[in-house]
Amino acid sequence: MPTFTAPDGTELTYHLRGEGEPLVVLPGGPMRASAYLGDLGGLSAHRRLALLDLRGTGDSAAPADPGSYRCDRLVDDVEALRVHLGLERMDLLAHSAGGSLAMLYAARYPRRVRRLVLVTATPWALGMPVTDADRLAAAPLRKDEPWFEKAFPAFESWLDGTGDYDPVFAPFFYGRWDEAAAQHDARGEEECNDEAAEVYGSAGAYDPDTTREALGRLTCPVLVLAGEVDNAPRPALARRAADVFPHAELTVQPGAGHYPWLDDPEWFVRRIAAFLGEPLPSAE
Repeated sequence: MPTFTAPDGTELTYHLRGEGEPLVVLPGGPMRASAYLGDLGGLSAHRRLALLDLRGTGDSAAPADPGSYRCDRLVDDVEALRVHLGLERMDLLAHSAGGSLAMLYAARYPRRVRRLVLVTATPWALGMPVTDADRLAAAPLRKDEPWFEKAFPAFESWLDGTGDYDPVFAPFFYGRWDEAAAQHDARGEEECNDEAAEVYGSAGAYDPDTTREALGRLTCPVLVLAGEVDNAPRPALARRAADVFPHAELTVQPGAGHYPWLDDPEWFVRRIAAFLGEPLPSAE
């Protein structure tokens, strides 16, 4: 299990899966251990995934200063990993809340990013939060699912503040609700550092105007991947985020939710691998 040391002395861990050229992967949550990403649906067959456990999550040590869980301060950890891996420029993939960290990294170190992949990324760093209205507007897309009738009232109560999070509405975050999705969801609570998550987006973490300006000059290609039925972000919000970048393309994975590599691994891997310039087998 490889480790490296952050600038403040915190020992951080990353996990390697697959062979070939490295692809640095940032998890979401926020502050969820990288284990939930697995091998990203088989993307490890094309690239060597370097999945970072952010400080205080997974196998990485907790920092002496809890304030260093803030998203903008985690940028230093990503840069330390790049240096540790010996990469002049790196391909970077981020999921969900990790998308804001990747955006801040690209804004601060634009010459260190060769390609950027944002998977169902939450664009807080751009001043584009996911709203409760977004989530509610997406919910009817699932009205024909067998679990919808029981799940929607609990989902609605959670969003309006009259109810707590209830696992009964977990299917809203998956494009395909099956046993694999249920097992994936069940691991979520134990993989997250709730204390760190509270700090991640706290006051001072984001400066959207400055970040948008910096990313508007980014020269590397960017892929923004949204799930067709994802409620956070919806494809329309992903489009707004993609428009910030001068060389971005938006792709919407059919039928996918917030974890698209689980919903249709083959579609997901082919799309990401093609963007990264990896050779693909011919379709039969």
